[in-house]
Amino acid sequence: METIKIYKIGSGLLDDSEKLAEFLYQFSKIKEKKMIIHGGGKYASKLNSILGNEVIFHDGRRVTDEKTIEVVTMVYAGKINKSIVASLQKNNCNSIGISGIDGNLLIVKKRNPIPIDFGYVGDIEEVNTTFLNALIQNELVPVVCSIAASNGELLNINADTIAKEISVALSKLYTTELYYIMDKDGVLQDANNDASVIQKIKSTELTQLIDSKVISEGMIPKLKNAFDAKQEGINKVVITSATNVMQELSLKTEIIS
Repeated sequence: METIKIYKIGSGLLDDSEKLAEFLYQFSKIKEKKMIIHGGGKYASKLNSILGNEVIFHDGRRVTDEKTIEVVTMVYAGKINKSIVASLQKNNCNSIGISGIDGNLLIVKKRNPIPIDFGYVGDIEEVNTTFLNALIQNELVPVVCSIAASNGELLNINADTIAKEISVALSKLYTTELYYIMDKDGVLQDANNDASVIQKIKSTELTQLIDSKVISEGMIPKLKNAFDAKQEGINKVVITSATNVMQELSLKTEIIS
């Protein structure tokens, strides 16, 4: 099967215009099938604060109220998504910016408010692989933002989860590689030591890392999604920085099932 490389890029990269520009330039040179998935949480949080809206998280996941869903839709599906597409087009990489709504890419349902009410947040039930693969086979590079809808209601979807679900869906058609791109070189044993990258993590080690607080907040859902992806048939799952993955450096965290 052909290989497809899926890159989920986070706020650490999105907030650094120079690093983002370099990543997108290098990304545009990749010969294999490829795509990008993004959120933009820090940018959305900043705008929320400017607008006087409260920013709330629970276990690393954003609580999305009525005002926040308007902000994240503008930020994710607008400013960030179209800026990425514009940069890729500049680099002669013919891309298309979409959300989970477009082409009914993501079939989602609003999350049950019990036991925690996350507000306008959705969970993925199905990926429209036919639509997505039609774009890929027509030599378009999808840039997917983390907004979807259910019954006409806009919903915020965790971008790490989207990356996992899309990777698993496409693994039926491609040899799939999933890269979670952060501002660090991988998962750190010591949050204050950038050189303390854990180079391989087994599923049996995850609970211990969470209990010992080595992994906390937003890293918890990221790691859980990474292990789910690996266990559901993804060929390779890596957590690292943009510099490392583009230069194929060894400093990274690889998920081992």
